[in-house]
Amino acid sequence: MPKAQHVSAKAGDVLILVGTMKGAFLLRSDASRKRWQRGGPYFPGQSVYAMAYDDRGGRKRLWAAPGSEHWGSVLRASDDFGKTWTGGEGTVAFPEKTGAALKRIWQIRPGRDTQPNVLYCGVEPAALFESQDGGQTFALMLGLWDHPHRPRWEPGGGGLGLHTVLPDPANAERMWVAISTGGVYRTDDGGRHWRTAHKGVRAQFLPDPHPEFGQCVHKIAHHPSRPERLYLQNHWGLYRSDDGGDSWTDIAKGVPSDFGFGMAVHPHDPDTAYIVPLESDEFRCTPEGKLRVYRTRDGGKSWQAMTRGLPQADAFETVLRDALAIDVMPKAGVYFGTRSGRVYVSADEGTSWRLAAEGLPPVVCVKTAVLGKPKAPKAARAKKA
Repeated sequence: MPKAQHVSAKAGDVLILVGTMKGAFLLRSDASRKRWQRGGPYFPGQSVYAMAYDDRGGRKRLWAAPGSEHWGSVLRASDDFGKTWTGGEGTVAFPEKTGAALKRIWQIRPGRDTQPNVLYCGVEPAALFESQDGGQTFALMLGLWDHPHRPRWEPGGGGLGLHTVLPDPANAERMWVAISTGGVYRTDDGGRHWRTAHKGVRAQFLPDPHPEFGQCVHKIAHHPSRPERLYLQNHWGLYRSDDGGDSWTDIAKGVPSDFGFGMAVHPHDPDTAYIVPLESDEFRCTPEGKLRVYRTRDGGKSWQAMTRGLPQADAFETVLRDALAIDVMPKAGVYFGTRSGRVYVSADEGTSWRLAAEGLPPVVCVKTAVLGKPKAPKAARAKKA
């Protein structure tokens, strides 16, 4: 096995957590985000579809979910930026009475800042687990597992996974999840009951394009200080909601394709969001062989192609659902990873790009962290107020 290299991180640094089909990596830079030190590989040979950084309660904790096709995923944690990893094996497991077995952890999501010991895991087969003790133990959230729709959910091309978890920062009772191919579900009572939240999102691959459920949602994202504003990338379709998912508006005008996976929202501006379109469900590569990140600054009314520093010829790249992320710096950084093993960084909100890493295994997960979170810029704070 290759020997892992490690990063030396300090307050003010920016981290990129990179999960790949053959292990995990950690990239570190100072606030300029120009030069990147690489740590890893961690868990070499194992697929890592989910990673997270948890700095609540004074922690400096990395989470990762390495797994194999034969044994499923396990949950591992590091409090020293990857030098050592503790075992969480078996803590995310279905109760025997369900008859289900964990195949993959798709998402690790720290809870709200007001609940520093709460942690969520979205898994396959589609289910949501919650920990109330900082990740030592997890319980299956039965309100969603026992939903009458669940037995009729069908797996998509990547399986039947609950891949996105969005707690409402302002409402401890509200949360959204996205399931492929179940759709978007929302709870307003802390997980006891769930209802669909994808009215207006079409499923053009089904006989009824607007079914009660069964939409193949690839990703949802919301703005932290305006959580009722959500964006959604569907299996064909690009949408925005301004009412917490009660209704959705098509915002795909101005993009070369409304098929894709990744979706990220600017941390300080709810009108700014990012996507990486792909050609189609049959040809899941960037349209015209041009690697372009599309940015909207008006809530999806218009989109602009961000290309500076990105290859614009023979770049048949693929960016997957969890491989696009954004940091919380005053001038936000945008990051994405490709199936060809490249990680790109923009330190100026998507205007220009540079390579942070290449030669990695296929990238399936990109997350970011800022050590010692900076304050939001004054304009964003005023807008929030």
